[in-house]
Amino acid sequence: MSSIVTDRGIVHYETFGRGKPVVLLHCWLGSWSYWFSTMEYLGNHKYKTYALDFWGFGDSAKQGTFSVAAYVAMVDQFMERMGLARAPVMGHSMGGTVSLSLALAYPQRVSKVAVVGSPIVGSGLALLLKLSGNRQFARLLYAIPGLLPSAMKVLSLTYAHDWRTLYDMLAKDISRTTMESFSASIRDLRLTDLRPRLHELRIPAMGIYGRKDNIVSPRQANVMRKWVKDHTVHSFQKSGHFPMLDETDLFHEKILEFLDK
Repeated sequence: MSSIVTDRGIVHYETFGRGKPVVLLHCWLGSWSYWFSTMEYLGNHKYKTYALDFWGFGDSAKQGTFSVAAYVAMVDQFMERMGLARAPVMGHSMGGTVSLSLALAYPQRVSKVAVVGSPIVGSGLALLLKLSGNRQFARLLYAIPGLLPSAMKVLSLTYAHDWRTLYDMLAKDISRTTMESFSASIRDLRLTDLRPRLHELRIPAMGIYGRKDNIVSPRQANVMRKWVKDHTVHSFQKSGHFPMLDETDLFHEKILEFLDK
């Protein structure tokens, strides 16, 4: 386990492979481990991947501000400390929103950006996620022992084909997530709207969206098509919110194709 110290606390990260650097950012309630198979795949194709845990999630610090802007600053600091002057940045769900925001705030940092099932406009979140941004609702979920893990187990049945693998990852990561990071991060994500600035992107951007996604609306793909000039958008017919689990081979193929292009 590796970590660095930033101005707001410890940031945990993992690396794999040798070659060109790629930064990977995880989803809400997730951690670096969602990228494990992708890290192995890219590591075998001459890329060195860096996957980190956002503050409030995984093994990173539990205190601080849990917002898209704070996570953008965190990734910028991480890349600075790791000597990554410029690299492709990819993110799943909330991590993709942070990736796009990083590319807009620090264009010198990001050479390419890819998002996977990411809300470019916060209104694209499912109702349950919007409710999770309500502090009272979040307190209720955390106040009753076992309620949140049980709810995630039921919901996992509809989130991915391999729901057991997904639930195992969710259960582990939820146990390391505080009520404040759980609620504050999704509340800020709900208020995000990147459309006014997307025309500023001057780098290649790729979006991957599952047609069966019931966490983030697949119509977010149309936002990228409309507002990003240099875009490549893939709609995975058999995938939900986790195409890296549902259509792993195709997912890796498209990511490698984008990086090599």
